[in-house]
Amino acid sequence: MESSKTGRNFLYSTWTQMLTLLISISIFAACDSSKPQEMNTSSLDYKFLVGTYTDSISQGINLLKFSPETNTLTIETIFKGINNPSFLLANRAENLVISLEEDMSVTGGNLMVFERSGDQITPVDTIPSYGDHPCYIGLSPNELFVVAANYTGGSFGVFKLNPDKKLVHLQTVQHEGKGINPDRQEKAHVHSTVFSPDGKFLMVADLGTDKIYSYAFDESNQEPAKLFSTFETNPGDGPRHVMFSEDGKTVFAVQEMTAFLEIFDFENGQLIPRQRLSLLEEGFSGEVGAAEVRISSDGKNIYVSNRGEANTISVFQKNEASATFEPVQVISSGGKTPRNFNLTLDGNYLICANQGSNDIVVFKRDQSSGMLSPTDLKVAVNKPVYLFPLKN
Repeated sequence: MESSKTGRNFLYSTWTQMLTLLISISIFAACDSSKPQEMNTSSLDYKFLVGTYTDSISQGINLLKFSPETNTLTIETIFKGINNPSFLLANRAENLVISLEEDMSVTGGNLMVFERSGDQITPVDTIPSYGDHPCYIGLSPNELFVVAANYTGGSFGVFKLNPDKKLVHLQTVQHEGKGINPDRQEKAHVHSTVFSPDGKFLMVADLGTDKIYSYAFDESNQEPAKLFSTFETNPGDGPRHVMFSEDGKTVFAVQEMTAFLEIFDFENGQLIPRQRLSLLEEGFSGEVGAAEVRISSDGKNIYVSNRGEANTISVFQKNEASATFEPVQVISSGGKTPRNFNLTLDGNYLICANQGSNDIVVFKRDQSSGMLSPTDLKVAVNKPVYLFPLKN
């Protein structure tokens, strides 16, 4: 009997040791995540909502899919019949999409809200923008307010996004004035409406008046936006798009008509000029039209597109010692009229929408230098003018 008991104890001890060893190996393998991460990175598929200018009812909002693993780039129209959805975005949950119709009427263009499920979107609300040719949408950090920039109308409209996914108009702010260019700056032309990361300020770039306006934004007021300060750019600059750094301490502005990137410190609602960088290669003398600005997630690189006869993307890299940005590359956009572009969420690629050549192209991005390399991936689509990256 004792011999039998001893044998059972030996077997139990041996089995316990083997189980402990197996558990240890499993834990070690789980902790060493470098290889699984590499596998996941290589098999990532990217999705972008694509805004366009439309020429027929068969065109509208598109969905772009890019797979580096299979080296494929595809696009499909997911909502037809919308007129010139030239700007769109999704909320953080990506179950709502807000677009506009860049058009003019008695009540201006329209804003449209869609529910999103997978690769499909379904309209749930349409409301006038109360200004002609809306061209930009700002969404507050708490996702309760939407602000539309009305380009031809020279105004912006403030809307509340209710829990029922309907928009309620709260306020329209009309700009007045003009610039020195009689063809482009004969009146106010509001081109972008961007919230500060803390939601306390709304920056409004006006191409027509050569001004960037800072509005204090108080969501407790029936009319939340109140003018706080005004920054006058150089005459003829034509400020177009502005973007905040993640910490809200820096503002990057695209001067469309002179093709400059302007960098500001942002303190207490005020813009303080820091740098002014040309987008042009030395010796270039053709027509220009700076369009979009993007920031890499680590804040080390700035990208700006330039249309006209340039058709380029300019790359700037941060000098950590001086905290300034320096030009490192000017590269062809791979087509004509690069109105918009965006980075994949992991920063590995830059996707460029060329309105004039009716195509979207892919660039590989070097994570260290930020520099771009063209790929052979290109897909045709009618007048693509905006790209919004999706997580899923």
